Amino acid sequence: MKQKKEEVHSLPFFGIPRLLPFIRKYHKRILLMVSLGLVSSLIDAVSPLYNRFAIDHFVANDTLEGLPLFIALYVGMLTLYVVDNFFTTYICGQVEMNVDRDLRNQAFKHLQELSFSYFNQNNVGYIHARVMSDTGKIGMLVAWRLMDIIWHGSYVIFVLVMMFVLNAKLALFVALLLPPVILLIAFFQKKLVHWNRRVREINSNITSNYNEGITGARAIKTLVIEKRIGRDFAKESEEMRKAGLRTTHYSSMFAAIVTMMGSLALAVVLWRGGVLTRDGLLLLGTLSAFLTYALNLMEPIQWLIMTISELISVQVNIERLTNLLETKSDVTDREDVIAKYGDSFHPKRENWETLDGDVEFRDVSFHYPDGEEMVLEHFNLKVPSGSSVAIVGETGAGKSTLVNLLCRFFEPTEGSVLIDGRDAKDRSQLWLHSHLGYVLQTPWLFSGSVRDNLRYGKPDASDEEIWNALKLVSADGIVRRMEKGLDSAVGEGGDMLSTGEKQLLSFARALLADPRLLVLDEATASIDTVTERAIQNAIATVTRGRTSFVIAHRLSTIVDSDVILMVHEGKIIEQGTHEELLAKKGAYYRLYSRQYEELAYQQ
Repeated sequence: MKQKKEEVHSLPFFGIPRLLPFIRKYHKRILLMVSLGLVSSLIDAVSPLYNRFAIDHFVANDTLEGLPLFIALYVGMLTLYVVDNFFTTYICGQVEMNVDRDLRNQAFKHLQELSFSYFNQNNVGYIHARVMSDTGKIGMLVAWRLMDIIWHGSYVIFVLVMMFVLNAKLALFVALLLPPVILLIAFFQKKLVHWNRRVREINSNITSNYNEGITGARAIKTLVIEKRIGRDFAKESEEMRKAGLRTTHYSSMFAAIVTMMGSLALAVVLWRGGVLTRDGLLLLGTLSAFLTYALNLMEPIQWLIMTISELISVQVNIERLTNLLETKSDVTDREDVIAKYGDSFHPKRENWETLDGDVEFRDVSFHYPDGEEMVLEHFNLKVPSGSSVAIVGETGAGKSTLVNLLCRFFEPTEGSVLIDGRDAKDRSQLWLHSHLGYVLQTPWLFSGSVRDNLRYGKPDASDEEIWNALKLVSADGIVRRMEKGLDSAVGEGGDMLSTGEKQLLSFARALLADPRLLVLDEATASIDTVTERAIQNAIATVTRGRTSFVIAHRLSTIVDSDVILMVHEGKIIEQGTHEELLAKKGAYYRLYSRQYEELAYQQ
């Protein structure tokens, strides 16, 4: 699957202003880091002057006078340099890790606050890259790339100053070489950035194709498209090989030209400096210092341009992450509601009322944020506390939409959803969700043990409570057969269990919380017929006294519901008990008859 190419927008100062809230609290460390970097580059720039002094004083005059003091100063400078580098590296590491952690935590926290529409419009890989990859690159930018610019930039300035102080004419010859060097480096760096980015894009496509080739192995074999998949993969690999060769081509030319320009600068110094030394206008020590400066000047310029190019490319990461952090949720609590009830991370449970379970949809119309077609139009429904409501209908009829609105995963476009006679917006999302049990069609378990997974429903649940919940859904036998019982690992996503077993544990997890509102979103669709019979009695038991909404594909699971809603194109076209709807011989009757005939045929 091709990845969408990201557009790079020009951000002032490489987007740093948008990161200031995360950088500001580390400003003292950053200032210290910058100061230490300046000291380090100054020591590097000054060290050739020691060689100059040694040659002009000790070698030229054939004397050892002042040698102990010289050695002491030189050792002192080296000691300062080592200590400076240690603390610079240490503080850079601290700044990088702290900024990276803060950005990642804030991004993950913000994701928990976003509504379902965001996850509908952005795939997992995109979100994962924002939280894990982009934050790491930004942390490196704030610490190491900033340090690179400070060190290399100040070193070049210090060296040029030293050279002009030592001999302005000779320094001018070297300085005249810098503009073409900078232009050449900038040209090749632009090419390298382009082709490196192209390699990353192709590699992303290869990774995606590889993932599809592995996870879709069964579909590939049954469709007999191995040759086509292999051909597509080979084509992407060949493109990456060609792009990689272009990168190597420019990289080789780049390294050769930088080396050549460094040698040219060295040759200029040797030529002009040699003439000046021969004529007695330049001391030998000064020529030695110039040679060192000329030889060492090209690499910092190269690194400086490379760092700036990298900073420009990191703008994409900054923009993507800050766009995530600035994304507003489609479902939010009002400020007065947060003041009273708290938010998802700071709940004020002492102000929470109990929930009885009366639900009303009052003139509700709705379309999804990424669509324009109305899924529900002027929908009305009253559900007394303790009632069992079944919702049936064809795919896309609006069945899941009802419970998504009930749970405030989405807000109505028009109208309102009332809980216990009050608009759901008058109380916090967390208050509602804390009274809610939700079992999905596709069961999901977290990595960890059975006990850990069930305690997500009730963190302080005892083992006795856990076993009671398991018995209610006839899942206790499954856990007892596992080697370590409640301590048994379920694997990533529960992949060590069958789909039916995962679904039963999901039932137990929802029931452990003893919710007042229970939603079963085609929760028996992934369960075999034998398991379905085992849990039907449990469903009848746990829904008693609770307000329950059951979205059903198998009509046999909802025949005992207090009311059945037949939904078609966002409207309730039939409503009543199982017997009443069969007597009408309408849409429900036809759907039920068709399923009954299919079941009879299968048997």
